[in-house]
Amino acid sequence: MALSSSSASSSGVAERRGIPAAAFVEDVQTYLTQSGLDVNSSLAFLQERLQQYKLVEMKLLAQQRDLQAKIPDIEKCLDVVATLQAKKGSGEALIADFEVSEGIYSRAHIEDTDSVCLWLGANVMLEYSCEEATTLLQKNLENAKASLEVLVADLQFLRDQVTITQVTIARVYNWDVHQRRTQQVGAAKDS
Repeated sequence: MALSSSSASSSGVAERRGIPAAAFVEDVQTYLTQSGLDVNSSLAFLQERLQQYKLVEMKLLAQQRDLQAKIPDIEKCLDVVATLQAKKGSGEALIADFEVSEGIYSRAHIEDTDSVCLWLGANVMLEYSCEEATTLLQKNLENAKASLEVLVADLQFLRDQVTITQVTIARVYNWDVHQRRTQQVGAAKDS
């Protein structure tokens, strides 16, 4: 097979969710011959690919931070809805402090209620029954946790590709240094 000297990552995956797999180079000479590149072009290509991986990693880390902040918020909302449902029919008002804006709180007395308003984002708030709100929030929580799992797997795959690319850069560079030294020694013997 033409690519016998360089194989895709250890799992043999060509890409994961749009992230191309890095090829591990076992034999640099064969790699350069097959790719049709000289050493400098190959190093430039590998450095560019490494920068692309780093850019994708930054984006994925930002998404991971957002999801890690979103999950506790959804869980808090679920707890509030559960508390409202538990107090329903007891005859006593629920006293809650809520944030009006950053650092400004207000106290509310919440009587029996059959509905809650959920902030959906983009300046949209909708009123749901407590049961509908619980169902929606649980679905959102499951989706967020599943997305986080996929994101963590993507980050691990990406880190593996970064490592493989860094090793390949080092191997190509070291091979080039070795070739130059061999040529210098050969030239010195000839003269």
